[in-house]
Amino acid sequence: MTGAMRWPAAAEAAPVLALQGVHASLGRTPVLHGIGLALRAGRWTSVVGPNGAGKSTLLRLMAGLLAPTAGSVRLDGRPLAQWPHRARARRLAWLAQGGAADPAADDLLAYDVAMLGRLPHQRWLAAPSAADHAAVEAALRQTQAWDWRSRPLAQLSGGERQRVLLARALAVQAGVLLMDEPLANLDPPHQADCLALARAQAEAGRTVVTVLHELHAALAADDLVVMAGGRVLHHGGCGDAATHAAVEAVFGHRIRIHRVADQWVALHR
Repeated sequence: MTGAMRWPAAAEAAPVLALQGVHASLGRTPVLHGIGLALRAGRWTSVVGPNGAGKSTLLRLMAGLLAPTAGSVRLDGRPLAQWPHRARARRLAWLAQGGAADPAADDLLAYDVAMLGRLPHQRWLAAPSAADHAAVEAALRQTQAWDWRSRPLAQLSGGERQRVLLARALAVQAGVLLMDEPLANLDPPHQADCLALARAQAEAGRTVVTVLHELHAALAADDLVVMAGGRVLHHGGCGDAATHAAVEAVFGHRIRIHRVADQWVALHR
């Protein structure tokens, strides 16, 4: 690991998500090797690294969609596997890579897709409550998808679909928001909107984790996790020199990180 892991003085509380000595495989192929991470409330962490680094696998592990072959994953200090499904679904929201959704959802209206995010809060077969409708409307407005709430998901463009699925994740109102490539299919203005949403979620006290290929976007987070070969090479603040050195190194020194117009950007050498 390059550099010591440092936390802001205000972030001394116990981690919301903690991984210790985690190994994971896809089929018979080992993918993650000895992962250790501690993620706290009120922080936005972006995961970066070259293709095949294990970034998406790490996020699936945090979401409970993949079980570790060794080590522990804890949510609020409790092993993730011990959480009841509904309780975990209320605590942790997930946006899959590429806007993946159940194919059966294609015939649902955008509003009903976003309402799926409220299922963990509803009793079996109960009609949505006023609170459910309010949460869905707020989420669709946050992602600027309210205007096509009455259109089937299958009739939406890739970017429109992505925004509806993001609204579904926001509608959960979970304390932990995990997003794998949330900027996929979005045009630049809506990419900026998505990053602003991630920032707002963290400022509201939530734990936000994003996997991003866009380094300029990743550098807008609070912290970066730099991965390669299924290992965490560095975890530190986005403004730290050690973090910049780790990012530059993992991409073969083909980029340099600079401060431009009050933001960090990665420029090709």
